[in-house]
Amino acid sequence: MTPHFTLAELTRTDPRTLDNTPDPAALANLHRLAAFLEQVREVLGGRPVMITSGYRSAAVNAACGSRESSQHRLGCAADIRVPGMSPDAVVRALRASGLAYDQLIREFDSWTHISIPTQATAAPRKMALIIDKTGTHLFPADLA
Repeated sequence: MTPHFTLAELTRTDPRTLDNTPDPAALANLHRLAAFLEQVREVLGGRPVMITSGYRSAAVNAACGSRESSQHRLGCAADIRVPGMSPDAVVRALRASGLAYDQLIREFDSWTHISIPTQATAAPRKMALIIDKTGTHLFPADLA
């Protein structure tokens, strides 16, 4: 898809027995997401961006226990880890970058969810959140 992101890694799933083939609309979104992730990689100084979850078919999404409205279902979101950077540091760097992200979410202090708008022409919401065992919260300004 792009120099650093393949369709295989954007659709990798566990358990591997579930079909996770994107439909044409999700595939188009995955192309946009891969291009965006190239920009993320550049902002982070060329560090590798490891995708732990990208596109999710309905079956995969259900197996993950995620909401049907998840942007993963549309091919517009990825959960990432960046070696040598905490999820907080990733969120801070991307917030400061000016990139047109839709959401940045530090999830359980283990990974960063990043998404693009669900429509190519839509304005990004630029939301920064934290999800932890107590719920969902705004990413604090003092951590920005």
